[in-house]
Amino acid sequence: MAAFKASVLDEEDAADYAVLETLRADPAIEFIDNRAAQLTELRELLPPADPELLEEHCRWAYFPWRRAVVAVLGPRGFKAVRLDRNRNVVTVEEQSRLGALRIGVVGLSAGHVIAHALAAQGLCGELRLADFDQLELTNLNRVPATVFDIGVNKAEAAARRIAELDPYLPVRTQDAGLTEDTIDEFFDGLSVVVDECDSLDMKAILRERARARGIPVLMATSDRGLVDVERFDLDPQRPILHGLLGDVDPASLAKMTSGEKVPHLLRFLQAEHLSSRGAASLLEIDRTLSTWPQVSGDVAAGAPVIAEAVRRIGLGEHLPSGRVRLDVGAALDRLADPELPNDDAAPPPGDAEPSWPGVAGSIAAAAIRAPSGGNVQPWHIDAGSDAVVIRLAPEHTTAMDVAYRGSAVAVGAALFNAKVAAAAHDVLGPATITETADGVPLQATLRLGDGSDPDLAELYDTMLIREANRRLGIAQPIADRVLDALHAAAEREGARLHVLTAPADIARAAAIFAASDRARYLTPVLHAEMISELRWPGDPLPNSGIDIRSLELGPGELAVVDILRRPEVMIQLARWNAGSVLGEGTRRQMTASSALAVIAVPGGSLADYARGGSAAEAVWIVAQRCGLAVQPISPIFIYARDAEDLAGVSAEFQHELSARQEDFRQLVGIDSEDGVALILRFAVSEPASVRSLRDFGRVNLR
Repeated sequence: MAAFKASVLDEEDAADYAVLETLRADPAIEFIDNRAAQLTELRELLPPADPELLEEHCRWAYFPWRRAVVAVLGPRGFKAVRLDRNRNVVTVEEQSRLGALRIGVVGLSAGHVIAHALAAQGLCGELRLADFDQLELTNLNRVPATVFDIGVNKAEAAARRIAELDPYLPVRTQDAGLTEDTIDEFFDGLSVVVDECDSLDMKAILRERARARGIPVLMATSDRGLVDVERFDLDPQRPILHGLLGDVDPASLAKMTSGEKVPHLLRFLQAEHLSSRGAASLLEIDRTLSTWPQVSGDVAAGAPVIAEAVRRIGLGEHLPSGRVRLDVGAALDRLADPELPNDDAAPPPGDAEPSWPGVAGSIAAAAIRAPSGGNVQPWHIDAGSDAVVIRLAPEHTTAMDVAYRGSAVAVGAALFNAKVAAAAHDVLGPATITETADGVPLQATLRLGDGSDPDLAELYDTMLIREANRRLGIAQPIADRVLDALHAAAEREGARLHVLTAPADIARAAAIFAASDRARYLTPVLHAEMISELRWPGDPLPNSGIDIRSLELGPGELAVVDILRRPEVMIQLARWNAGSVLGEGTRRQMTASSALAVIAVPGGSLADYARGGSAAEAVWIVAQRCGLAVQPISPIFIYARDAEDLAGVSAEFQHELSARQEDFRQLVGIDSEDGVALILRFAVSEPASVRSLRDFGRVNLR
């Protein structure tokens, strides 16, 4: 078997240096040196290349048929740069595994474009090409060669083109084609055979030898995109050619005339599935046509399919024996207009603002305006003339709601709203918070009486229009009097307010929360819950969750959401340990903040978290009343108190989350025994474009 490739010469090798000097002395040989550009590409790789890769010295590739010598990076650097754009469709580890494959291609008319695709994609570490024929002018309708190649053996023409693509890739040619005498040497050590030869008897012999060696055979034909796979590596007893030749002895095919082979060829190709033009052309061979017609587009279409099949075999992915037709023409017959996004759809019918008659109805309507994680509204509310009872609803919990602590915060916020409404109507009575009451984990009760509280009452109007404002906004200093009012609001409800205002501190918190968001996207259960909370226009459940329009995203950003909502995309990013971009939205929002407010409570019981929820709602309402835009931001570790909690939230990222949580506590100055109820970002912006709706069905008026 002849070797056919460029000569790669190393100036640091004495023998190679002598060859290069001889070549330089020949005025007919051109030297092309673009090492600087290649080295720049190597240095600009992400992640940055290892120092030893940067230190690898360059080589010279001599192409005798071109009478040219070209400077190239060293073998490792050349591969890293040339295949860099494969990532992450093919990972570095997968590329290494595929580089161990040896692929044989038989028949280098249709096989030329396939062999080139395998080399270009880095799907093998060695190519073997077999064809006895020479390129003719009639081949140039489908073979990507030129008039300079006419008269050159087809296998060698393909090898030349591949050598100019990658001079380091070993390519061996068999210019006598495959025969009984050469087939065993050609097959020795092969991983996959690609059959693109014309001879039916050689197709049969090739498959018999491949089956004996357990080598899979792939084939693509140009008529209606037929792709054929025979996995003799998985099923060594499988009949060759899928058994489509019946009882015909493969050895007898070589003794048949071309006319005698036609019926067997039609059985193999399944004539009933041929295109009408292809089938009609068969009847015209040796009459108005000299041979079977093939066009460039159809031949080229087989290359990516064979490349994908080789990739699957090399990586052990699913690829059974069988055949399929990837008919481009039929696909074009199914052209249809794309479905347009319904971004501007009107809000669903129904009242956005809850309303019931009477004082009890007003208090209940105020209670369900409270915020909750993902707007899941984890409560059931009973309102009567003597009391309003808010019960935690365990069925509405989520993975981030560790031990119902987030739900307890929501219950506490609802209780605060109820107190504000009761004060505004002069029916304020005592409030109690009870754990494990009436079969539920937490219950908040507000007795109605004849009490008043002017400080609470004056928050009523703002409470009715309280909103989560996710506009980016701008960072402006917050006046001391406003900060004092926020601290007072938290302390009144038994909580502590920690405020970050220094840009450096906010940036540090933003980095922590960005890492948390990445973990949230890449943890399957958290990602599924996050996406399930989003509501698009026309959603059948508009009265809970987060309206996508409230995220204040532009059309381009909404298109990105269509990627972020796909679980299989997140799985790929997790496999690659990638996805740093997943936290950039949070980082951008936080760094545009005037301040970051953390509401914390001493203790860790559900009642403590409920008090924290009342304080958080108080701070939120006061901040909005002072003209600030308020947005809750919750890292996934917010309600975890120990390693076991963190493992329950995300076992995959437990250790990273533990470190980020500790960083955040130290940054803010929160005691390890305190519970964080809620985190709010403040900015200055226009009002939110959309407010969340509420589920009226969770309120019972008595």
